[in-house]
This record gives sequence, C-alpha cells and structure tokens, in this order.
Amino acid sequence: MGGGRPLTLKLTLSLSLITCFLLSSSYGQNCAKHSFPNNRVFKTCSDLPVLNSFIHFNYDTSSSKLEIAYRHSGIGSSRWVAWAINPTSTGMVGSQALVAYQQTNGTMRVYTSPITQYQTQLQEGELSFNVSDLSASYENDEIIIFATLGLSNNGTMLNQVWQEGGLNGNIPQMHVTSGANVQSMGTLNLVSGEAGTSNGGGSKLKKRNIHGVLNTVSWGILMPMGAIIARYLKVFKSADPPWFYLHVLCQFSAYVVGVAGWGTGLKLGSESIGIQFDAHRTIGIILFSLGTLQVFALLVRPKPEHKYRLYWNIYHHLVGYTVIILSVINIFKGFDILEPEKKWKHAYIGVIVALASSAVLLEAYTWFVAIRRKRSESEGKLPYGGVNGGEGNGVYGHGVRTQQA
Repeated sequence: MGGGRPLTLKLTLSLSLITCFLLSSSYGQNCAKHSFPNNRVFKTCSDLPVLNSFIHFNYDTSSSKLEIAYRHSGIGSSRWVAWAINPTSTGMVGSQALVAYQQTNGTMRVYTSPITQYQTQLQEGELSFNVSDLSASYENDEIIIFATLGLSNNGTMLNQVWQEGGLNGNIPQMHVTSGANVQSMGTLNLVSGEAGTSNGGGSKLKKRNIHGVLNTVSWGILMPMGAIIARYLKVFKSADPPWFYLHVLCQFSAYVVGVAGWGTGLKLGSESIGIQFDAHRTIGIILFSLGTLQVFALLVRPKPEHKYRLYWNIYHHLVGYTVIILSVINIFKGFDILEPEKKWKHAYIGVIVALASSAVLLEAYTWFVAIRRKRSESEGKLPYGGVNGGEGNGVYGHGVRTQQA
C-alpha cells in the first residue's frame, strides 16, 4: 500500500502534464500551428478575442504592403464574414472592408466594401487603398479571406474591425448589435504582431445610445406632452393656472434634456471625421435653434390685453408645432441610423400613438364643450360649467373662451 502512493502520484502528474500539453497544442493550432493550403506561409498571426477569428499576415516595411489571411471558424454556409481596416477612426463607420460568403450556387464571392454609414448592406465599392490577390475559401465551417493591401500612409498601427452576419439568399443582412458583435474591433501592430482591444467602439456605442435616449425623451415625448397640456387642460376651470406651470415645466425640461442630447450628438460628430448624416444633423440644428428661440421668446411675451399678444400667440404655436413635427421625424431618422432592437422603435411608436389618441379625444371633447357653450348662450343661460371664461383664445378656433396666463 505504501509503495502504491508514489506510483499514483506519478501517474497523476503524468496525466496532468499530458493534459496541459494537449490543451496548449490545441490552442496553438488556432493561430501559430495552422497550416494553409498550397504551402502558403504567414510569419505573424494573432488570435482575435471574439467571434472565433484569427488574422495572419506578412508585412513588408520597405513597400508597406500587407499580405493577410483572415480566418473565421465555426461559421455556417449561410453567413457572411468581413475583416476591415479603419484608416480614420475606430469602429465600423469609415472602415475599409473585405467581405466573403458562399453563394447559393456553392461558389465563393469575395469583394471590397467601404463602410460609410451604420445602415449598410455591404455594397461593393473601391477602398481607400489598393487591394490585390483577393480570394476566399470555405471549408470545414471556416471562411478564409486572402488579400494583399497597399498601406503607404497608414503607419504600422492599424485599427481593425471584423464581423459576421446572416444572408438572405445572396444578400448580406445586418449583423447582431449586441455581445461579441459590438466588441469585434481593436488595434493591430504590424511590427510586433500584437492585436490590442479597443474600448473606443463600446464607448462610442454608449454615447450613441445616450444621444438617442436623451433626444427621444426630450424632443419626442416631453415636447408633445407640453403642447397637449397647453392646448387642452386650460379648458378646465380647475386647471387654471396649474396648466400653465405644467406646460412651462414640461417644455423647459424638454429643452434642457434636449440640449444635452444635442451636445452629445456634436461630440459624436467630432469623433467621426468624414462621416455625416446630413439630414439628421440639419434637422437637429434647426430644432436646437427653434427651441432656443422659444425660450428667449418668453422674455418678450406681451400681456394678454396687449395688441401684439395675438401675433405672439401665432408665432409661439407655429414654432411649437413645427418643433414637434420635426422632432418626431428626426427621432425616426435616428432609429434608422442606430438600428437598435425593434422593440425600442415599437415602444416609441406606442408612445406617439398614445399621445396622438389622447389629443384626438381631448379635441373631440373641446368641440363638445364649444358646441354646448354656444347652445347655452343662445338660450340665454350661463356658460357651460367647468369651463373658463375670459379672454378669447385664438388657438382653438372652437369659440371656447379661456383665460390667458
């Protein structure tokens, strides 16, 4: 029994060493031990941190030519893969991509695609640098892209992006916008071969989400709520003057939060040189300008009995409704740019439908009050109970007389 313990210890140690060796060998085969067909050799390689991907390359410092082989393992035949260099920034937009997938007829398609916006279908186009010897293969659930790149002005530290997504027939579809698919970016040192991770993409995605949330809540929800309060609650005698303070609180809060969202958008724009969403940007600037104009217009608001108060009311409501319409339009443009999960867009549509339905019901009730009031006046009775009396309100057009705050 005593002599069995050393033997058991030796067997355990031997099995542990064999296990460690096999594990290290299996991991080494991912990159350094991989053998390419036709005896192709790449001196440097790196295991990329996500999406079962690996980059192999030879870099000629004298000519600045980069010969690459991008491997994407564990990939089905109905999916596309891409590897890209971003010469101007980090992340997807601005990247110069190599795309490959197996077509429905079994042949491989490989091409170049410059990514200029978030909502892309990876359209074919020329890149900002020369690409030659472009080819791809698919075997054993692995796609490999081969290419030679001319990087005369990109230095030895590159921003790289890699990605995968589904196919609809032979058309690439949008990739998943969470998890590993938004972490697949980093740096590649062509001299040392080291592939670093990049937090810039995650940070930028967070800023985009903050930008979207702030502007949706402010311009897209609080602004319409403030307008509904001003247009309908003041019909009720019990709501005067609280409706006015609620209206001001709602609109001022919307403006403050909206300015924060607008500022976040400016920051994002400064970090994405050469990438602009012109319509979204232009509408955003118009909204900020009109919103600021509304705030300062309060400082010169005439008193209710002033002869210019009617013109001020017309201006105030015209600008206010213009802001609301442009806000909703721009929010949907933002959804098209960010392409979040559909539930967020559906949720906002639900909010807009609820606000619009409330406005329709309140509008109908206001007409009912106006008709009831006119009928009461024609019969020589007192005005309809619960409705404010006082100065005529030119906004409604219903003949309802309400008190101006």
